[in-house]
Amino acid sequence: MEEKQILRDLLAIDRTKLANDRTLLAYIRTTIMILATGITFIKFFFKEHFFFIAGIVLIFIGVIVMIFGIITYLRVKNKIRNYCKNTYNR
Repeated sequence: MEEKQILRDLLAIDRTKLANDRTLLAYIRTTIMILATGITFIKFFFKEHFFFIAGIVLIFIGVIVMIFGIITYLRVKNKIRNYCKNTYNR
């Protein structure tokens, strides 16, 4: 039995795609904040070893957050695409 395309369902899929995009932008914003904090620690507290190491760790964490955000974005995007392909033959 073939499902009928209902406008409500198509709009829900579009909202889900936009939410996925917003989530990626939130990951990017968080990464920029963490990287900026790490660079600030390194630049202003260069002679204090604790803050220098904390800055290096923050830069590393920022890169990990960005990688995780991109992977999550692509995973959800593929799930949405597969759902649309299987359900609505788009």
